[in-house]
Amino acid sequence: MSEVRVVLAALDQELEWQREFYKNLHQHPELSSQEFATAQSIEEKLTGFGFAVQRIGGTGVVGVLENGAGACVLARADIDALPVTEATGLDYASTATGTDTDGSTVGVMHACGHDVHVTALLGAAKLLVDGRDSWSGTYIALFQPAEETAAGARAMVDDGLLAKVPRPDVALSQHVMATEAGTIGTTAGPILSAGDSLKITVHGRGAHGSMPHNSVDPVVLAASIVLKLQTIVSRETMPGQFAVVTVGASNAGTKSNIIADRAVLLLNVRTYDTELRGRVIASIERIVRGECAASGSPQEPDFEYYDQYPLTSNDAETNARVTAAFTDHFESGMVYQTAPATASEDFSRLPDAFGIPYTYWTVGSVPSEIYRAAVEKGTVAQDIPANHSPFFAPAIDPTLGVATQAHVVAAFAYLAKEN
Repeated sequence: MSEVRVVLAALDQELEWQREFYKNLHQHPELSSQEFATAQSIEEKLTGFGFAVQRIGGTGVVGVLENGAGACVLARADIDALPVTEATGLDYASTATGTDTDGSTVGVMHACGHDVHVTALLGAAKLLVDGRDSWSGTYIALFQPAEETAAGARAMVDDGLLAKVPRPDVALSQHVMATEAGTIGTTAGPILSAGDSLKITVHGRGAHGSMPHNSVDPVVLAASIVLKLQTIVSRETMPGQFAVVTVGASNAGTKSNIIADRAVLLLNVRTYDTELRGRVIASIERIVRGECAASGSPQEPDFEYYDQYPLTSNDAETNARVTAAFTDHFESGMVYQTAPATASEDFSRLPDAFGIPYTYWTVGSVPSEIYRAAVEKGTVAQDIPANHSPFFAPAIDPTLGVATQAHVVAAFAYLAKEN
């Protein structure tokens, strides 16, 4: 029996407490940067396991386990929930509420699987502690807050992460997705897109609705901008390259007979290529400025960038090494090459800050019979609730066991004594 299988022999025993921990965490989600009880429960677990534990970045928790000479592996899980009211009907469904950044009371739900991520990494940490005779090196279990607002990884780096933990040789992370449970998707290069949100304010000249000739109408200006922005993908982006430019909101005015003096557009951009990202953003600003000039806008538009996510692009050598370990460990057909997803993440800020390679993979969470039936009918989009849906409900088994094993197997690709 290989060393990793010796360590994983205790998986079924660990899954008993992991299932209960997961359900409790699912029932008690917390919004980004408000993960106080979540961080406390993680800290208690890691301390009990024997890790050296510290808080970094507010509600971030990092545990370090030193186990002799060898490589240093950092494994990361995100811990925050979303402002979503759960509608799964599960007996452990969340009924929690919270206060969002606007001061509004909202439902709170782990609608993106971060509760699975936390529980799987804790399970892996426990297995590695108990199986320390089978590996050598240093294992860092990092639990990151505020992924959903793109603030958590940066907060940990800004709080001195690089000086507070040993320098890793590699970073690893995973994400539960609405794909077939029991499967793991890996790929070299881009696996998640870069994401940029921006708020654009364009200025007009207000007037009475009956006297439009006295105005510079920002509503008409905003409408023209929205239409022109569609040409960035259709006419400025080379066919075959990926880019998304979405106008998610257009707001101006309060009454039918008043022409407002400004309009606000909220945009979201997704790309897999940093050079293309720069070109798309430059095109947005060029188009907005040009339309403002053509409309006679009395002042320059304002651009405010926020919720900016870096590109997640897996190092080819690291991905190959971890994928080989997965393929060797899991049953045939469980590991496959996944296509890049259009979602975004801030995980890569952590390895980029250290200047180290990383790989990031996906774990399926939909029972096989349900997922395969939807594939056969061609109704996956209609029948399978995706991440961020109020109906998103990962199957605890086998998802939790596969995700826990994946962390252990990936770590052993670097920490196993035979390496």
